[in-house]
Amino acid sequence: MELPLVCVVLTGCTVDEMLKDASLATAAGADLVEVRLDMLWTKEVEPEESEDEEDTRKSPKREVNYEVQPLDSVDLKSSLSSFKQGIELPVILTCRPERQGGYYPGDEASRIEVLRTAIESEVSWVDLEVDIVASDRKLLMEQASGKTKIIASHHSEENPPPVAEIVAEIDDYSDHGDMVKICYPVSGSEGALRIFEAAWELKDSEIGISMMGIGSGGDWVRIHAPLLNQKMVYSTMQVGWHLAHSGRINVSDLTTAWKLLGYSS
Repeated sequence: MELPLVCVVLTGCTVDEMLKDASLATAAGADLVEVRLDMLWTKEVEPEESEDEEDTRKSPKREVNYEVQPLDSVDLKSSLSSFKQGIELPVILTCRPERQGGYYPGDEASRIEVLRTAIESEVSWVDLEVDIVASDRKLLMEQASGKTKIIASHHSEENPPPVAEIVAEIDDYSDHGDMVKICYPVSGSEGALRIFEAAWELKDSEIGISMMGIGSGGDWVRIHAPLLNQKMVYSTMQVGWHLAHSGRINVSDLTTAWKLLGYSS
């Protein structure tokens, strides 16, 4: 059974923090890492501590809040150079807009320029949202052709639709890149099962796919990704039971689960 590529999404708001996480991901056996460029325009803000000790015991890791920084606070070319020199693994560069849950502070035109500069750096992969204006997408795809692979991504704000609609949606996006990444919020088993069923229907497809849910049960497709013939699985270096509630999974826990399930030796 061919295993999916394992990608660790780097945490941190600075180049140094991400480089440190990349070193840990390399040691943990990840195949590649994702650098969220939009996170460079953020600063971590400590949430207010709960006065309820019981809540504190139940929450080993508090949610992190981010404060968006000015557009001119980041030297993009210097940052890209540091990532290129400091990360051994292949890299996915992403600059997520606010409309898809990201933090980039500029307008869409300047964000497209960030993506153009990312491709210019000869990165292995670049993430292009499916809702990018067609003319901009065409130019970016032409620039990337032959040197940088493209992930066509969609992060929905709505719960998973019926399975047939998910399958049709992925088919519609199949010509947008080398792989389709699709993510839905889930709040229970029904939504998680819809994603799983859609992945099962697509397991023999020639489309490179990475599907996931955000919320409890969202990690089912990640855990069973080898069975579902997923091309790539996103993971994290973070640890704690809170990950399961957000549908995420630690990279070591993921590879251990694959061994226990007989997907890998």
